[in-house]
Amino acid sequence: MIISKNIILEGQHNKPILLDVFLPHKQLLQKTIIYCHGFKGFKDWGTNDILAKYFAEKGVNFLKFNFSHNGGTVNQPIDFTDLEAFGNNNFTKELDDLKCVLNWIENQNQYNNLSTKQEITLMGHSRGSGTVIIKANEDPRIDKVISLAGVSDFSARFIDKDTLEFWKKTGVIYVENSRTKQQMPLYYQIAEDVFKNADRLSIENASKALNKPHLIIHGTNDPTVNPEEAEKVHKWSKQSELEIIQNADHVFNVKHPWNENHLPQQFKSMLDKSLEFVLRN
Repeated sequence: MIISKNIILEGQHNKPILLDVFLPHKQLLQKTIIYCHGFKGFKDWGTNDILAKYFAEKGVNFLKFNFSHNGGTVNQPIDFTDLEAFGNNNFTKELDDLKCVLNWIENQNQYNNLSTKQEITLMGHSRGSGTVIIKANEDPRIDKVISLAGVSDFSARFIDKDTLEFWKKTGVIYVENSRTKQQMPLYYQIAEDVFKNADRLSIENASKALNKPHLIIHGTNDPTVNPEEAEKVHKWSKQSELEIIQNADHVFNVKHPWNENHLPQQFKSMLDKSLEFVLRN
């Protein structure tokens, strides 16, 4: 297996994108997965290296990256040391970041077995699921989509009337990071991005327009995103299939950091269902 960590890509918004590439020694399948993390997420979270190695060992290229404004830096990609960037992140920037990764694949010549001419699957977790659905709908280089514990609406996550009025008045609200206990800022520009680009950033619109194979996986015990959201996306997305994993939480029963010797059955089930979908012609 060929593993290259922390490749630095130039982003569109004055912040770099850190990328990891996991490639099988022999590329026989001509298939690539690009993984997008969710809110307060990062490419090196918990079991993400295990996830990447699992697919590379099966002959599938696997790429994962930090969104440019996720709060990490080149020197500290795991800890959230750039809270100003985090507060200035938005959904349009994440879509631009994903485009940068796709463009890098298309233009790079370092890895002979990595190309946008291969079958490309976008895999997104939680908020990242909405990002990959939208990008898959608007970019012809994408062939398949996998939603893991995905949301059905960006704006509904945070825009209720009372919050919106307070947010607009103060310019910032804060969310706590349960791992680091940091108070992480969200500047009002995020809401402005949603309102300005309402049609493009509608997961419902993108799902209804999507005409590509789409696997939706959700756990029955997800405390963060209700399984009903997966059912909504499944109803909208023409070529989708829905897999509900019993007793799985929002991260399929793993955690950060991950120091265990054995993976929970729910996580292994997610891996196996995803692999079967990716390998399917």
